[in-house]
Amino acid sequence: MTAIHRDISQLIIGCAIEVHRVLGPGLLEKVYESALAHELATRGLQFRRQYPLPVCYKGTELELDYWIDFLVENEVIVELKAVEKILGIHEAQLLTYLRLSNKRLGLLINFNVPLLKDGVVRRVL
Repeated sequence: MTAIHRDISQLIIGCAIEVHRVLGPGLLEKVYESALAHELATRGLQFRRQYPLPVCYKGTELELDYWIDFLVENEVIVELKAVEKILGIHEAQLLTYLRLSNKRLGLLINFNVPLLKDGVVRRVL
């Protein structure tokens, strides 16, 4: 992970901590997504929300709707959850998004935890 990736991920996590501090756990993912978009914008980070991710199979782009929750600074994929516990399938989803998008750093953030630091998973390819 480069210094730029580290700096961006720290800013994103700071935004997520602020959202969690204000809203707490127990809400739907879409609420956290909207609040995080507000925080990212407030801190001047460039991002795309619900960014389309094309999926190719044997050289053919599949016709389907697949979306990354956030692509921040065109470098970091951020996937949000509001679940009881992060499962292996959630981490596999993030790793797949990283591979398909040719990005190196992804954050998986689960807002349904008492302390947000316990809900953050960072993966690097």
